[in-house]
Amino acid sequence: MNPGTYRREDVTLATLPSGLEVSTTVHTYEGPTEGPTLYVGAAQHGREVNGTEALRRFHERLDLEALSGTVVAVPVANPLTFDRVSYTTPEELDGVDPNMNRVWPGDASGGLHQRMAATLWEHVEGVDAVVDLHTGSPEMYPHVVYPRGDEESRALAEAFGTDLLLAEASDDDASTEWHRRNFDGKLRVAAVREGIPAITPELAHNKRILEGVVDESVEGLLAVCTHLGMLEGTFEKWDGTVAHNHLGGVKARESGLFRTNPTLELGQYVPEGTDLGTLYHPATYEPLQTATTDHEGLLYTLTREATVVAGDKLASVAVLESHGDS
Repeated sequence: MNPGTYRREDVTLATLPSGLEVSTTVHTYEGPTEGPTLYVGAAQHGREVNGTEALRRFHERLDLEALSGTVVAVPVANPLTFDRVSYTTPEELDGVDPNMNRVWPGDASGGLHQRMAATLWEHVEGVDAVVDLHTGSPEMYPHVVYPRGDEESRALAEAFGTDLLLAEASDDDASTEWHRRNFDGKLRVAAVREGIPAITPELAHNKRILEGVVDESVEGLLAVCTHLGMLEGTFEKWDGTVAHNHLGGVKARESGLFRTNPTLELGQYVPEGTDLGTLYHPATYEPLQTATTDHEGLLYTLTREATVVAGDKLASVAVLESHGDS
């Protein structure tokens, strides 16, 4: 019996002014029987390392002989940000598009990130599903984002299995802020536009490997494969909460020292007007802002970093849509 094949390929994403090539590794797992193709990527933003670690453990767990179809995995989609442990690439390298996850499907004759995305897009186009692993802010309740109204993407999100799913409006249904921040160039948005179901798990925390989060992410990836018919077996029926994200969240109106309300926990329901914390002038002790929620919902990000700059996001509250099968 054909045991399946695994291959590892170094792929050149772009070339720097010195002639140095920026390359990454693409892992391809082909099962002994035909089936769907799944693309999984991580570390478009280099400080978001839990997705990379999840793919390493997925590599160890995946039973190639039991696989139907193909998995394409890219654990470090952006080596430049990974080496800098950063979210964006320096302006000297790409002053137009510093954020790689704003330029999909890329442009082979464009700027640095556009070329990198275009190269990886060759591995994305034509697949049957996309999982784009991210981490988000240090204090974030794990969740999966999917395009609102796309039922195939929602089914992927449910299979991945986080308690919270965030349905994100896109294209003509999206807010002005969504377009202002160039979210139409995200990988999941570009994929769905081409008819490919896609999700973005936000695994919580960056720069640190969180064992529980990574283990749950590996189980989520295996469950996605099971959902797609690539692996035999079952996974637990999802029974969580669907909400839609609140772009922008609650922001600091001034710079100063922020004392987060110590009674709050991520994942809890908060009514409108909930006290999130107080922003002080660190030298004069003057209260500058009492941060409160402007709507009710589920608290899914809350900064624990005390020193904030005006405009920094202090919290995000998702507006609830449904629970479980509702």
